[in-house]
Amino acid sequence: MSADVVVIDYGIGNLFSVRRAFEYCGATVLVSSDAREISAARRLVLPGVGAFADGMRGLTDRCLDRVIQAYADSGRPLLGICLGMQMLASFSEEFGEHRGLDILPGRVVPVPALNIHGEPLKVPHVGWADLHAPTSEAVWRDTILAGIQAGDAVYLTHSFEVKPDRANHLLACCDYGGRDVTAAISDGNVYGVQFHPEKSGPVGLKIIDNFIKLDKLP
Repeated sequence: MSADVVVIDYGIGNLFSVRRAFEYCGATVLVSSDAREISAARRLVLPGVGAFADGMRGLTDRCLDRVIQAYADSGRPLLGICLGMQMLASFSEEFGEHRGLDILPGRVVPVPALNIHGEPLKVPHVGWADLHAPTSEAVWRDTILAGIQAGDAVYLTHSFEVKPDRANHLLACCDYGGRDVTAAISDGNVYGVQFHPEKSGPVGLKIIDNFIKLDKLP
């Protein structure tokens, strides 16, 4: 039986927990670094933890950057998680400037170090945070956040966030120190989440289930 989801293995990422979460939601999962298997995927997941430059090097050393870019153009569902989301952007400012996959135009910038009152914030930002929509929850309809309510909490651990160039690519935010921090981005078939759905309890599993069933959402 062919896999429902292919999880990209490029030498970086919490592959085991991501795989287990998708399997818990009923998907058959293949973890692969093979370009042919990745190109043929029904649904593709780009996970990741760590530094942006290391992640991009892991992709380019395996010649997977162009494979992922071509996949995004195919119209099939693609999900970036944590560092995987950041690598969907055009550039990152983490330890210098580094080029990303440029699938969702934008920049990866530091999480604010000060709250709105000028007081220091802990960076990295680690822990649970409530999701909210940039405009109204209606923007979540027919997306991987379908059925998620404003105020539902997800788990994050990050020092950088994606600032998309286009406002309509911003799918969800969370509050940190009174400022909006990007929690999710999307453009058509392409999604990125800064949080870890595999570590976010029932809310995260709902989001994973939605991704698996994207073509069946009401």
